[in-house]
Amino acid sequence: MVRILQHLGRVRYIHNQEGKLLREGEGYVVEVFSDPQQATLVANSSLYLNVTSFDYLEMGQLDDNQPYFDLIQDNRCLRILPLSNPLTEHNSCSINDATLEAMLAEALTARWDACLDDDNNNFAS
Repeated sequence: MVRILQHLGRVRYIHNQEGKLLREGEGYVVEVFSDPQQATLVANSSLYLNVTSFDYLEMGQLDDNQPYFDLIQDNRCLRILPLSNPLTEHNSCSINDATLEAMLAEALTARWDACLDDDNNNFAS
């Protein structure tokens, strides 16, 4: 489930319980994870999907060939409809979060070292 959902990008979501609409809207799948201690969150147009919040995933297509992903738990369904196409909107940047964080930390450390070197090389005239 994680592999299928993690690259969805921009989506439309519809949350139903017992056949009644609870909430719907558009957002961006920010994170897909598996943690029994956390919940699935939809906040500020961002979706944080915890696959352990659901029993199973159903996939299909609507009449207009629009794919959908239904996350099911008991009498609750979170339907996710992708709005972005990974073939046309593929991000050319292949840097993952860990690599980006390491690069940023290295740049900040180098900057800090340069500042310390400057402070140590100030001689009184």
